Amino acid sequence: MNNQTLAFKMNGVNKIYPHFHLKDINLQLPTGEIMGFIGPNGAGKSTTIRLLMGLLQQDGGSIEVLGQSMPKQQVAAKWDIGYVSEDLRLYGKQSLQWHMDFIQSLYPNWDQAYANGLLNRFDLLANHSIKGLSHGQRVKAAVLLVLARRPKLLISDEPTTGLDPVARHEVLNELMDVLLADDRSILFSSHNTQDIEQLSDQITFIDKGRIIASEDKEGYLSAWRRLRLQIHADQPLPRLQGVIEQRRSGNQVIITTKQFDEHLTGHYQKCGASIQAVEHMTLEEVFVSEVQASRQLNQTQLQKTGEPS
Repeated sequence: MNNQTLAFKMNGVNKIYPHFHLKDINLQLPTGEIMGFIGPNGAGKSTTIRLLMGLLQQDGGSIEVLGQSMPKQQVAAKWDIGYVSEDLRLYGKQSLQWHMDFIQSLYPNWDQAYANGLLNRFDLLANHSIKGLSHGQRVKAAVLLVLARRPKLLISDEPTTGLDPVARHEVLNELMDVLLADDRSILFSSHNTQDIEQLSDQITFIDKGRIIASEDKEGYLSAWRRLRLQIHADQPLPRLQGVIEQRRSGNQVIITTKQFDEHLTGHYQKCGASIQAVEHMTLEEVFVSEVQASRQLNQTQLQKTGEPS
């Protein structure tokens, strides 16, 4: 994969609304990679995507997508941007073939052979009207219409929401196959952390309009651990660097750390603790821990400055 170029770059981006502030967003995606984009409802995911698509004008900072400045050069960029969403609207009275012909008339990169292959893999019939399709079939139809354009950047916003396991598997497989061409990239926004953990090269967490983590997935997840210790209830434990949470109940202690290394267990053993277990954490567990730690830190800072929360 070519990591010397970027599919997009956001530098110090701000967007201000009366009751929401997207603040100092610094984000970049190397060409040929998938970024999983995770955040609670109202965190700023949709605003970030709209900025990348050129649908909003940022109030500060700069945005480049496929080498084009956004939103000024959005027309040039959008020839090579594909957008997929679970609620993407298609014309209900028209057939899938009508939609395919329409998209093909607009985009010169339309790949009819690939579209035919997707029809077979998704078990879709081109002459069926959209209104006669199930929810899962409509999502797969929308994915087909976008992928057959062969976009260089695919922005995927909750595409698997509401899909049954088989349809979800089919859609995810096609998204992964997009990267067989090393000049294509995906921003994958979803609440389903299992999908993101399966697909992504990079992980980005956003909460309350701020990026709280953006890292290489493998290295990031490998640094997180949950330790289960046993120690005398009266024996104190140090708060070591990287520890996000330390919960005690009698002589049982649960430690969550984002900077695990082989020496950490030794530190606790020197304090008299017995190591009962060292557990890997799922992406969902890591996400929850990051958000809680970030919110606690922000609340502490606000209390120190006297600003209202």
